[in-house]
Amino acid sequence: MKAEERTFVAIKPDGVKRGLIGKILTRFEDKGFKIVGMKLLQVTPELAAQHYAEHVGKSFYNRLIYYITSAPIVAMVVQGYNAVESVRHMVGATNPLNADVGTIRADFAQIMEYNVIHASDSLPSAEREINIYFKPEEIYDNWESMPEMIAYDEERYNQQGL
Repeated sequence: MKAEERTFVAIKPDGVKRGLIGKILTRFEDKGFKIVGMKLLQVTPELAAQHYAEHVGKSFYNRLIYYITSAPIVAMVVQGYNAVESVRHMVGATNPLNADVGTIRADFAQIMEYNVIHASDSLPSAEREINIYFKPEEIYDNWESMPEMIAYDEERYNQQGL
């Protein structure tokens, strides 16, 4: 089992406009992940350029910047074991047509340009993206969720010699 990780997730403008915030959040919470940072924000062109710097010069770059700045997003820091890989699996393939049945994109998106959600693809990307959208004091991880309490009781008992 990998160590506990944090990953960055953003519900994109089309997800916000379609009222999918609650449905998407529920999936992560039902899986046992902990939301340790979350905010609704309007992405500025400067912030978008920072986030999507690796796409500068690509044919879709200008449309991507226009889209991500067209309406608010919900930016989140999701924490849990194997968070990067598990969240990516829950989100599904970038193109909803290729996404596995039951993933967020398969269930809620129809075309790649409006695919509802973004999730970091690696630990380095997660760290970079979290730092773009969140200050350290905006992340609240000093509490234990109910799934954590239940899942790790055995570990705690062993540590206490019980």
